[in-house]
Amino acid sequence: MIVETFAQFSKMLANLDKILEKAQKFSELKKFDAANLLNSRLAPDQFNFIRQVQIACDTAKFAVAKLTGIEAPKFEDNETTLAELHQRISKTLEFLSTIKPEAWKGWETRKTLNPRKEGKYLPGDEFLTQHAVPNFYFHMNAAYGILRHNGVDLGKMDYLGVITYRDL
Repeated sequence: MIVETFAQFSKMLANLDKILEKAQKFSELKKFDAANLLNSRLAPDQFNFIRQVQIACDTAKFAVAKLTGIEAPKFEDNETTLAELHQRISKTLEFLSTIKPEAWKGWETRKTLNPRKEGKYLPGDEFLTQHAVPNFYFHMNAAYGILRHNGVDLGKMDYLGVITYRDL
């Protein structure tokens, strides 16, 4: 289950990368600066598109780090362009691809800490289901929603990506 979960995180980040390409084409077609999309948000108290992408990437890489004990790369959170967001996604995918199946040994019971919950922890399996997976998809969905709300021609399959069904 754990390896498949992070394979799905990688797939979704690759889908997000393709969505960024559509955002770029949309801004070129409509002849406006893509920064308008990058700084958009769905609500005044919600993070903008850039931050949604950053957090989706961070959630994936830090979840790996917490569940394997492998140190995640640090990113500066200074992206201001679609090209820089592409690079962030690429660096995140590169890191995720380095994790070997044996690194997951004991992940279910590994104590995961949250700096905002001093003195408390979640075992790995609860961290995965209660925080990592929902948080990842929350920020993925927010990023998708921001672009869709701003008119980028996106559909459900842009979000889900290719699904490989099997023959009966």
